[in-house]
Amino acid sequence: AVHEGQVVSAQELSTLLQPLFTQNSRNLVLFLQDRLSIDDFTYFSESYGNKNLFQNEILQSSPSSLVLPAVDCKATRSLLSVLQESGDWKLTNVTNLNVSQLEVNASDPNLLVVQLQPFASDSKEISTLEAIAENDKIIGRVTMDLQERGINFSVIYTAVRPSRISRRIDVVTELRRQLMADEEEDSSSYPPLNVTNGNYTCILFYASNFSLKANGSVLIDLTNATFLTQNVEISAPECSDSNSTLSLKYREPVNGIRSLEIRFLMTSKLYEVSAREWSTLDSIEIIQDEEKFAKFNVSGISAPAEYSFHCQLVGTSNLYPARLVPSNSEAQNWDVFISELQLQGFNVIDNQFSYASDCTSFFTTGIWMGLVTSIILLWILTYGIHMIMQLTTNSRFDDPKGPALSVPQTE
Repeated sequence: AVHEGQVVSAQELSTLLQPLFTQNSRNLVLFLQDRLSIDDFTYFSESYGNKNLFQNEILQSSPSSLVLPAVDCKATRSLLSVLQESGDWKLTNVTNLNVSQLEVNASDPNLLVVQLQPFASDSKEISTLEAIAENDKIIGRVTMDLQERGINFSVIYTAVRPSRISRRIDVVTELRRQLMADEEEDSSSYPPLNVTNGNYTCILFYASNFSLKANGSVLIDLTNATFLTQNVEISAPECSDSNSTLSLKYREPVNGIRSLEIRFLMTSKLYEVSAREWSTLDSIEIIQDEEKFAKFNVSGISAPAEYSFHCQLVGTSNLYPARLVPSNSEAQNWDVFISELQLQGFNVIDNQFSYASDCTSFFTTGIWMGLVTSIILLWILTYGIHMIMQLTTNSRFDDPKGPALSVPQTE
C-alpha cells in the first residue's frame, strides 16, 4: 500500500520491482516518456470534457498491477541502469516505433525500451493531447503484438520527470522560496554527456531539451537518447589545445531517417586584446543518412577557455539569445531547439563543468526598455519644468482707490 503523499524512493522502487526479476517469464517492456504525472490520467479524460486518450486496458486485463502516484525523480532517472544490473537482459531499444520488426526470443530474458513521442516544447495543450494519444496507440501496438505471439511479459510505464509539480501550501512563507528551488532541481533530469579521449575527459555536453524538426513537420527529440539511455554513438573526438569536435550519431531516430549525425565544432584561440584564450562554438553540422549535409554558423557562443558556456535557449529562431544561422541551402530544412545548453570543450577538470559564462549580455531587453521609458519620462518632466519657468506675472496691478489701470496693447 502506498500512502497518500508518499514519494517512493529509489531503494523502495527497487524492492517493489523485485518480483519482475524472479518470475519465470522474464520479458520486460519499459515505456519511457519525457514527462508524466499521475494527474494526467484524470486531466486528459472525459471528466474534463476531453476524449479519453488512454484506451488501453492493460491494468484491468493483467493478473497483477501496481500504480505508484509519486516516484522520486532520481529513481526514475536511474531506473534503466537498475534494470540492466538486475539480470542478464538482452537490451533492445525501440526508437523507430515499428513493432512489426521487433525480434523477441522468448527463451532469453528480454528488456525492450520503447522511447515514446515527447510532448511539444511549447507545452500547448492541443499538442500534448496529440502526443498522449499517439503514445497510447504505440503502447497498444507493442503489447498486442507480444500477446499475439504468446509471449508473457511485464510492462513499466513511466517518465524521466513529472509534468506537474505540486506545491506545498502548508509551510511557512520563509521556506516557500527554498522549497520551490528544491522541486525545480529535482525535476532536472540527468548528468551531462561525458566524452573521453583516452583516459581523460575532454568534452562535457548537457541540455534539458535537445530537439530537431525536419522540413517543418517531423519532430526528433534526442534528449533521452543522448543523456538518459545514451542510445548514441560517439565518434572518437578531436581534442587538442586549439580544436575540439563533438560528434553524435543516432541510428533510426524516427521513421524515414536511417542515421543522423550532429557535430559541434569548437576552437580555442588567444586574443591579445583581452590577453587570454577564448573558446568558441564556430558551427554545428547535421548529416542525414550520410548524404544530406546541413551547416549552421553560430553567433554568440563563446567563453574564456577555462570556463564552460551556458545559455538558456539556443536554436534557429531569431528570438533566441544564441542563434544558429543556416550556412547552406540544406540547413533551411532544419529547425534546432536546445534549452539549458551547457558545453565545455577545453580544460575539463575532474569530469565537472567549470564556472559557466552565460550568454545573457549585461544590457538585456528589459534593461533597454527601462532605460528608454525612463528617458521619455525624464524628457516630459524637463519640458514641463521649462514651460513653468517661462510663465511671467504682472508688473502692475489695479489700485481700487486710484484711477483705472490702462495697459497699452503693445504690452
